[in-house]
Amino acid sequence: MQSFFDALTNINFPFLRNALLAGLLSSALFGILGSVVTVRRIGSLAGAVSHAVLGGIGMALFLSATIMPGFPPIIGALIFAVLSAIIIGLVSLKAKQREDTVINAIWVIGMSLGLLFMAKTPGYADPSTWLFGNILLISNIDLILLAILGIVVAALAWRFYAQIEASSFDEEFARTRGVPVGKIFLLLLGLTAVAIVLLQTFVGIVMVIAMLTLPAGCASVFSRSLGGMMLSSCLFAAFFSVSGLVSGWFFDLPVGAMTVIIAGLVFLGFSVFKAVRR
Repeated sequence: MQSFFDALTNINFPFLRNALLAGLLSSALFGILGSVVTVRRIGSLAGAVSHAVLGGIGMALFLSATIMPGFPPIIGALIFAVLSAIIIGLVSLKAKQREDTVINAIWVIGMSLGLLFMAKTPGYADPSTWLFGNILLISNIDLILLAILGIVVAALAWRFYAQIEASSFDEEFARTRGVPVGKIFLLLLGLTAVAIVLLQTFVGIVMVIAMLTLPAGCASVFSRSLGGMMLSSCLFAAFFSVSGLVSGWFFDLPVGAMTVIIAGLVFLGFSVFKAVRR
């Protein structure tokens, strides 16, 4: 354990400090957005967006290696993520009965397109890097983007908390009170899509959905309001992120996988405790 803290203060290991900062900054996004995703029961929507991102990454890698050198993967990921969020959001608002079908279609089409683009990319493009992520490779620019997005999400959650809470728990009542439920829903999906693109560096595309739901799931056991759930979820996400980083370093294991395993075990523990108490 001491070796981790020694490395953290060692000037020759800046990537470790970046990883710690990334975990703490990501906690705000996981906590705030994850609480809304959990309360609104739209985990499958966020999951579809997170997996569709692979299509944009594959497209960007293909274009960068062929006709558009230097095309950044994050731009392709953002394009696919936002488009997927818009399509799912509009279908959810206009044709609820087709929501599951569209979600599954976007999920599998996005991943399949990503694998096809990577297969046709000259050289070798390993999808596991994007699927599972590596927080130890995060850059200073990634940290700045995470900080900016975190501030934006926190500010919007503070400013429109009443509207978000009302639309999350009772959409019909919120509509009668003049709350723009549809616009709020699309905005939340859009922010979640952008957050997924940035956070895939932390735990990867496949596992980002776990960190959007598990901390909030733990917080929901004892939270009595959406605001309390957001705060508790941020604390749980920070704890899982730091614990995953420390244990991954100590046991020489993938940090993202360790983070999700710890979060999953804690969530299962809370679930068992809640079931036994009932």
